[in-house]
Amino acid sequence: MFPTDEVSGEAVNTLLFSLTVLGLLVLAGVVLRLLIAPLRRLFIPAALIGGVLGAALGPYGAGLFPESMTATWSGLPGVLIAVVFAPMLIGMRIPNLRRSYHLIAPQLLFGYMGDFLMIGIPMLVCAALLMPFWDVGAMFGTLVEVSWPGGHGTAAGMGPVYSELGWADGGALALACATAGLIFGIVVGMVLINIGARRGHLSHVTAGGRGAAAPDILPEESRSGLGRVTLNRDLVDGLAFHGALVAAAILIGWVLQSALELVVPGMPLFPMAMIGGAVVQAVIVRTPLGDAVDPGSLRAVQGVALDLLVVSAVASITVPVVLDNIVPLTVLVAVASLIAVGFFYWAGPRMFRDSWFEHSIVNFGSLTAVASVGLMLLRSADPELKTDAARSYALRAPFFSPIAGGGLLTAVLPLIAVNYGPWALGVGGVAAALAVYVLARVLRIWQRPAARVGAGAGV
Repeated sequence: MFPTDEVSGEAVNTLLFSLTVLGLLVLAGVVLRLLIAPLRRLFIPAALIGGVLGAALGPYGAGLFPESMTATWSGLPGVLIAVVFAPMLIGMRIPNLRRSYHLIAPQLLFGYMGDFLMIGIPMLVCAALLMPFWDVGAMFGTLVEVSWPGGHGTAAGMGPVYSELGWADGGALALACATAGLIFGIVVGMVLINIGARRGHLSHVTAGGRGAAAPDILPEESRSGLGRVTLNRDLVDGLAFHGALVAAAILIGWVLQSALELVVPGMPLFPMAMIGGAVVQAVIVRTPLGDAVDPGSLRAVQGVALDLLVVSAVASITVPVVLDNIVPLTVLVAVASLIAVGFFYWAGPRMFRDSWFEHSIVNFGSLTAVASVGLMLLRSADPELKTDAARSYALRAPFFSPIAGGGLLTAVLPLIAVNYGPWALGVGGVAAALAVYVLARVLRIWQRPAARVGAGAGV
């Protein structure tokens, strides 16, 4: 059940050196972003910059890093993704649905409808166009949902899943797709904001106005700690305690993965680790230690793992694989781009009663890249967060993030594509989006844009 084979001291030293170099690449990414203005303006994360630098210095570039080192890096994302997902449900408080329904429901339905479209339409394009003309595999269409709503972390974590299902190139293509989504989300998102400002769609920003971006090095008054100290340091260090909670969640995930192996072969560890985190939360909340759980400390553990995951995955990307599949990948990215922009303008004004643009732009960012990009776009459209968009987006997270956009559903997409075929998955995704649309109409969340009132209605 558990990997208990001996690891030699020399192998541990090799791993330590590989992690040391990854740390230096992250540091180089920080320095480069501080020095190069376009990287700051595009909000490119330091881990991604460091990963690209690592790839440029690797065996497919300058050759400074040997292939053995990049091979070690390529094995890290499948492990680190479990550390990223394990704390996701630990310390989470489910919001009161009765009090928050009017804020959660539109955001939740909007998010699911967009995510299902990102599954269904690319899979149909894959089945009807890419497979016959470019001979891609059945899982090719899953790259969009894995890489755009899922982001670099999920894309890297799904690499081992693709490999186990017989598609060794999937991880590299997913990372390339995620990079395209990140750049598209930031650049096109800012274009949409400028267009929205000129057309009067923004509630609190006049034409040409934009919220000032926070500096990369925060001033003293804006700095906050990584987490709160909730336990006496004589007992245990706070990060060690929260790391132990993550370890418990991963252990439970391993048990669940083994139990499901006979029913769902190929199920990856990271969604099971997330469920393990829910088990840890359910147990610890009934003990005195429940009050010692600090979400900020858990996010610190999660953040370190995510940065190392991204830099290791991008630095070890197999460049020839991306170049060999550049045409079908470009077609897939173009389809995803059209879905994202079309869905933004079609569903946004119809699903949000007030400030439709702000509510939609935060979802646009997370649908094309990651949540941090969505929040960055929202701060540009609503600098002082005067609308309810940020609050409702945060409230929907417990009901969306564990399932879609890098959650349980994302983890099983390749399995569904292999077992049932791309046509079935494509039709299922579109049918699911249609079902959410019908539910939105039944609940009277979906309305004609002309029925909207308020400064942000865009009528």
